[in-house]
Amino acid sequence: MALPVHGAAAPDVSAPGRPRYHQATIDDLGTALAEVTFVVVDLETTGGSPKDSAITEIGAVKVRGGQVIGEFQTLVDPGHAIPPYISVLTGITTMMVAAAPRIAAVLPGFLEFARGTVLVAHNAPFDLGFLRAACEASGVAWPAFASVDTAVLARRLLTRDEVPNCKLGTLAPFFSARTQPTHRALDDARATVDVLHGLFERLGPLGVTSLEELTGLTRQVDPRRRRKRHLAEHVPHGPGVYVFRGPGDEPLYVGTSGDLRTRVRSYFSAGEQRSRMTEMITLAERIEALPCAHDLEAAVRELRLIAQHKPRYNKRSRFPERALWVRLTDEPFPRLSVVRREVPGAGTFLGPFPDRRAAESAVAAVHESLPLRQCTGRLSLTVLGSACALAGMGRCGAPCTGAQSREEYASVAEVFAAAVDHDPRGLIAPLLERVERLATEGRYEDAAELRDRAAVLVRAVRRRQRLASLAAVPELVLARPDGEGGWQLSVVRNGRLVAAGVAVRGRSVRGYLADLRVTAETTTTPEGELAATVEETELVLRWMEKPGTRLVDVTGTLASRTPGTGDYSGFLALVEAGRAERDPFADNRALGTRSQPDRVTPGRPPEPGRRSRPRPDGRTPGRRGRSATGLASPS
Repeated sequence: MALPVHGAAAPDVSAPGRPRYHQATIDDLGTALAEVTFVVVDLETTGGSPKDSAITEIGAVKVRGGQVIGEFQTLVDPGHAIPPYISVLTGITTMMVAAAPRIAAVLPGFLEFARGTVLVAHNAPFDLGFLRAACEASGVAWPAFASVDTAVLARRLLTRDEVPNCKLGTLAPFFSARTQPTHRALDDARATVDVLHGLFERLGPLGVTSLEELTGLTRQVDPRRRRKRHLAEHVPHGPGVYVFRGPGDEPLYVGTSGDLRTRVRSYFSAGEQRSRMTEMITLAERIEALPCAHDLEAAVRELRLIAQHKPRYNKRSRFPERALWVRLTDEPFPRLSVVRREVPGAGTFLGPFPDRRAAESAVAAVHESLPLRQCTGRLSLTVLGSACALAGMGRCGAPCTGAQSREEYASVAEVFAAAVDHDPRGLIAPLLERVERLATEGRYEDAAELRDRAAVLVRAVRRRQRLASLAAVPELVLARPDGEGGWQLSVVRNGRLVAAGVAVRGRSVRGYLADLRVTAETTTTPEGELAATVEETELVLRWMEKPGTRLVDVTGTLASRTPGTGDYSGFLALVEAGRAERDPFADNRALGTRSQPDRVTPGRPPEPGRRSRPRPDGRTPGRRGRSATGLASPS
C-alpha cells in the first residue's frame, strides 16, 4: 500500500470508503500558463507622468489558453484639454473625450473585468503606474494583481540579432501580429496579445510552463553573481564608498551609498540586471568598504577615487580633465575658442561644459549676441587685411581692416567678460529679444534653436558665478543635523572639502570642530581659485543649499556679485517645461532587466549579452517634435 506523502500527493476517492494516493508531477506544483487568465492592458494618456497627466483611453483584452475571451475599451475624459502633440500622436482630441466618462466612473468596470487575472502590459510600470495613481485619486482600492511586462520578457528571450530593440512597434511585425500598434489603446493591447503569445512560444524549449517559472525568468539572478554573494558579508551599514577590486586588486567599480551594506548586497539580487555589472562582479575578488562621516564626504571620495583610478566599469566622472571651456583670448582683438583647461590669467573663461556640442552651442549664442570676430588668426595692429562676409552681414566690426579700433572692439569684448563675472544682461537680452521676434514672425524652429542656445549660455554663466563665489572663500564650515541630535560637519577651503566629521549628541560642537580644523587638509591653490574639480565643488554647493544646512563659520566673504543670473530663472524654468512637453513619454527608468538580453539555453546558465546602452521602452515616439511653448514670452 502506498503511503501518503505530505505536499506531494493527492487523494483519489474513486474507490468507496478507501482513499488512494497518486504521486504529483513537477508540472502539478505550479500554475500552468495554459490555465492562467491574462488581461493585456494599454493606456493612452496626456503625458508621461501620472503626477501631471491623465488617462484618455483604456483598452484591454482578456485571454486564456491562447484564446481571446473578452475585450474592454473606453475613452476617458481627462478633465482638461488634450495637448495638440498628444492628439497628433494618438488621434484622440479634446472633442472626442468631451462626452466620455471620468476615470472614477471607468475604474470599477475595468477592475471587475480584470478581477482574478494576471495583468500584462508593454512597459508595465507606465500603465500600471497610471492605474494605481487613478485608483488612489478616486479612493478606489487597487487589487493585488500579479503582472507580466512583455518588454522585460522580450529582453530576456530575444537577442539583438533578431530585433534591434524591444519597442512594441518592432516586436509586433517580428511576431506577425494581426494588429499593428497605432497609439490607440485597444489596437496596442491586441498587438501586445500577439507579442505575448509569440514570447510564450520561446518558453517551451526552456522548460518554462508555469506562471511561477515565468516570474522567476523575468527576475532571475545570474548564477555568477549569486556565487559572489559572500563578498558582501563584511560590509558595514552607514554612509560610505565601496570599491569592487579585481584579480590584481585593481579597482573595477567605485560607488557610494547612504547605507553601504544594503547597496552592496543589491548587486547580488535580481534588482541588479545591468550586463556590465554582471561582468564586473564575475571578475571581482573582494569588496573594499570605506565608511564616511556623511553623504557629502562619501560623494566627494567617490569622485576622487574615480578620477584617480579611472575604473573600467564606471561611466561618469572618470576624466574630469576632459572638460571643455570657452575662452575669450588675451590679445588686442580677442576671440572665442574652445579649450581643454582653464589657465588663470590667459583670458576670460566660461565653463566647464560637458561636451563639445554644448560648448559650441554657447559660442554660437555669444556670436548671435555680440559682433566678435570669428577668424582664427592673430590680428596685427599695423598690417591691415580685407573684410570677410561676416562684416558685410553686420556680424563683425571688421577690426582687421581698421574699421574698428582696439578700444571700440574692447567695449564689445567687455560685455562677454562682464557676463561671466557678474552681469549677463548685455549678453543675454539681445538673444531673448531675437527669440521673441522670431516667434512673432512664426519662425518657431529658428526661435526654438536660438532659445536652447541661450539656455545653455545662461546655465554656463550661472554655474561659473556660483563656483567663483565658493572659490573666493578661504574657509567655511557647514553643519547639518544628523537626525539623532548630533551634527554633520564639513570644512571647505576654496571649494574643496578638506575635513568631515560628526559631532554626536552630547559632544561640544565647537570643541570637535577645533580638532577637525587641525587635522584638515591644507590647500596649496592660489587665492581665489578652485582647489578642487568642478564636480566636487558643485557637490559642496548642493550640500550647502539643502534645507537645514547651517553656516557655522566663514573666513573671508561668501557672496555673489549682482545682478547675477537670478532674473533668468523663469526663462530656464520655461525652457525645461518646454522640453518635457516636446517629449512627454520620456522616461529613463530602467525596466529592471539588462539592456542586452541573456541568451538562455536549456540546462545552461545564461550567457551575458553584448554591452550596450539602454534601449527605448517602446512608448517613446520615434521622432521628437519641436514645440513653440514659451517662445512668445521667453523671459
